This record gives sequence, structure tokens and C-alpha cells, in this order.
Amino acid sequence: MKRDGATISLWQQNMPDYNAKIISLGKNYIYDVVIVGGGITGLTTALELQKAGKNVFLAEAHTIGFGTSGGTTAHLNDMLDASYDKIIKDFGDDNAKLVAKGCREAIGLIKDNISTYSISCDFSDQKGFLFSQDEKQSKELDSILDASLKAGVSIKNSTTIPVPIPFEKALVFENQAQFHPAKYLYGLAKAFEETGGTLLQNCRVTGVDEKEEILNVSTSLGAILAKNLVYATHVPPGVNLLHFRCAPYRSYAMAVKLKNDEYPDALVYDMHDPYHYYRTQIIDDEQYLIAGGEDHKTAHEENTEMCFTKLESYVRQHFNVEKITFKWSSQFYEPTDGLPYIGHLPGSPKNVFVATGFSGNGMTLGSLSGKILKDLIVNGSSEFEKLYSPSRVKPIAGFTNFVKEAADVTGEFIGKWFSHKKMESLVELAPDEAKIVTYEGHSMALYKDKSGNVHAVNPACTHIKCSVAFNNSEKSWDCPCHGSRFSIDGEVLTAPARKNLELIDLKELFEEEKERI
Repeated sequence: MKRDGATISLWQQNMPDYNAKIISLGKNYIYDVVIVGGGITGLTTALELQKAGKNVFLAEAHTIGFGTSGGTTAHLNDMLDASYDKIIKDFGDDNAKLVAKGCREAIGLIKDNISTYSISCDFSDQKGFLFSQDEKQSKELDSILDASLKAGVSIKNSTTIPVPIPFEKALVFENQAQFHPAKYLYGLAKAFEETGGTLLQNCRVTGVDEKEEILNVSTSLGAILAKNLVYATHVPPGVNLLHFRCAPYRSYAMAVKLKNDEYPDALVYDMHDPYHYYRTQIIDDEQYLIAGGEDHKTAHEENTEMCFTKLESYVRQHFNVEKITFKWSSQFYEPTDGLPYIGHLPGSPKNVFVATGFSGNGMTLGSLSGKILKDLIVNGSSEFEKLYSPSRVKPIAGFTNFVKEAADVTGEFIGKWFSHKKMESLVELAPDEAKIVTYEGHSMALYKDKSGNVHAVNPACTHIKCSVAFNNSEKSWDCPCHGSRFSIDGEVLTAPARKNLELIDLKELFEEEKERI
């Protein structure tokens, strides 16, 4: 199973790419809904709408599970990254109860899908544990307990935790769960197609004409007409207010084999910032400890490989590690006020929707999004509509004039500003090394692969021209502003960018320079 990085997640082993039905785009056919993105949000929404009688088209730019859903650690919980004491403070008691209710309904929806469509995805109910390790954390834990009880979460104090880590206090909460995310995604995709839905992989949405009531959706494979559009791509492509209200982060995970077989039968979290989290997964009768943490803003860490080293060191301090079997990283988006944005996309017509800002709770909140978006499109309303409305963020005056869509800006072929002599010095990189070089005020992003080939691209992100930085663990160019990610040859891996980075042909430039010399 392909994914948006060079590392391999636990979920990719023995998982081929999803084999969708072969289809062709019908001319002038109008779909009820076009959904952009084939992760858990897009697939859940697609299946919910298709079951409700809508004719749905799902477009995935790569393959099912290519993005964050293929790199999750797959915790299902009603204890979110935004703690209930913070939610109560910012949104009130009633909304905190609504948050908890929504999470329970999301997990219930996953259970129903597994049962209804016979999806074999290693689902299991679990308890969750949150523990403190100093006095300050213990006080925070007391506040979380009180607020969680007010919100209706089944939670209580615990005198034990299922991991060999020193602690002061702990909470245990019921009704959590876990599963194999790739198997579940494939089950959703199959169910969607079998209920009459249309799924097309390797189909990138490149633009939307929103001027008419019927939306004209441009894709890499042709145009699609739709009455409604849903962006299930984390932040939507192009430029939108939500890009300035959702910060991209990367989180690191590894699957570990233990010598003593003392694997925790629970979901476990500490209270560090960033926090560490643990659980156990059995695949093909093999047990793995999944450990995660070391989160940071995307492209704000110069040596991402060191994040894996730090995580491994922390795990080895507390567990009897035999070997690290898999390690991978993944991207998520942190909302400014702690809750996701699900509903009508600000600045677009009323028939354009979005779901984003899930923090580290994408499996739960992505599933909840499917329920909410179905209700909004089919019934015109949802009990969660106001709480998660993206319009709770008010657009700033003149926003549309503040930034321009990167697709409207012509890229500059900066390579021709470099002399042959200068070029030779600039590409003296070690294998598997990357850097951004500057000459006469212009920049070039260079990477030399392990075979000695040099890859060169314009480092200006095609979203709003921020300069990308190299991710040495995933071998990608990542944008620190809004989280767009690109391959070493500039191909878009992660939105909101729609266009590839400008590729620079060094060989051609060398030949041209030689002829002039």
C-alpha cells in the first residue's frame, strides 16, 4: 500500500493498493455529491451519503489510504487532545457534553459499519489510561477528571497503569477502541462501491468553478459536475481562511517487538508536551507495541530522523525492546481553539463543505464528520452544526485580496540564473543529502539520492509561495506554513497545494551552458 512518505507504516505490510472498479467519467452527468479525498473522512462521508440515496463520486489524488489515514496509530476515543476542562472553559458545559456524545456516536458508527459490511479489521474495545508524573500534571489530571465527568465521559481514578512507567496519578476511561485502519478503509471503499458509489483513484481535483449552482469540478482525468462538493483532504486545496486557523504538525510512531511479551492491553497516554502514547496491535498472530510522540510543527524540525531517535530512546528506557520493526511519521492539523471545523466552507457557496482540524483524533473525528456532513447535505441541518461550524472563525476584512491562488501565479524557471561553474559547486552534495541554495537572490532546492542523481526544484510552495524545507526521514519537501508536501521531484503529496513544485532540469541547463562556453 502506497503512502505519502519514504518510511513504512505497520499498516502497509501485506496490504496491496486498493483495487477499485474500472470506470470512465461520463460527460454531462451530474452527481449529487463529489468528495475529494479517500481517507477515513472521505470514505465515511461517501458511504453515509450513498446509503442515504445520494449518487456520490469520490476522487482520490493517489490511492486509498495514501495520506494520514495510512499513517495513523488508530486510537478511537472520546478523550480528545483538547481536554474537557479546556472545552468547558471555551465552549461551555452543554457543548462539552455534545463533544463527548459525538465521539461516542462516531465509534458506534464504526462498529455498525464493521458489523453491517463484515469488515475484518481487528477491531477491539479498549480502556484508556492517562497518567501524570509530577505535581503540576497531577493537578491538571484532577481538573480533567472533574470536567470529563461533567461532559458525561465514563472515567474514574486508577491506582495502576498497564505500562512499566513511573507515575503519580492516573485516570481510566471506558468505551475506547482500536482497529487496523487500512483494513477498515478498504472495507469502507468496497461497501461504498457495492452500494452504487463511484470511486476513482489517481484522480486529482485541480479546481472548482463555483459560479453556477451546479459545480464544475476540474480533475486530472476530466471534468465532473456536482450539486455538492466535500473537501475531505484535511485543509482544502487552494487558499482559504482555514489555512490560517489550522497548523500542520508531524507525529512519529514505531511498531516494537518486546522481549518479555508484556504488551499493554489498553490505550495509554502520558501528559508531556508533546505527549507519548502506546497501544498493542496483533497482525498475523504477531504482537506489536505501537508507541508515538515527538510531535512538532511541519518543517520546523531540521533533522526529522532525530525525532525517531528520541522516541526510540524514550521507549527503550521503559520497555524491554527486542527490535524496532516499523517506524513512520504522519501529518495532522491542529485547530486554533481545540475543536475541528466541519460544515460549510467559508468563502464558498453553500453547497461546498469541509472537514478539517482533527488534531490527533482523526479516526474518531473523521468518522463523526461523515455523520455530520451527511445530515447537512441530506437534511439541511445537524445537531453538531453550530459547535463545529467553520464559520465560527470570522473572515478578516479583505481576505480575498490578501493572498492569491498559487495556480494563478506563473512560476519562474530559476535554474537559468546559475552559471555552469556555480552549478557544479552547488550540487556537491553527499548521497541522501538535501539543501536549499541561494544565488543572486534566487533559490533552488536540491537533493542527491543514494545513486548520486541530483533532483532540483523551485522551493517556493505552489500554495502561497512559502519556502519548503527538507524532511530527511520521509524524503519530502514540506511547507512550514500550511503543510503542503512534495516528493523529491516536486509532485504534490499533501494539499493544500494543487500544483507540483517547478522541476528544474539540471542536465539540460548544463548542456546549454557548455554550448555557450
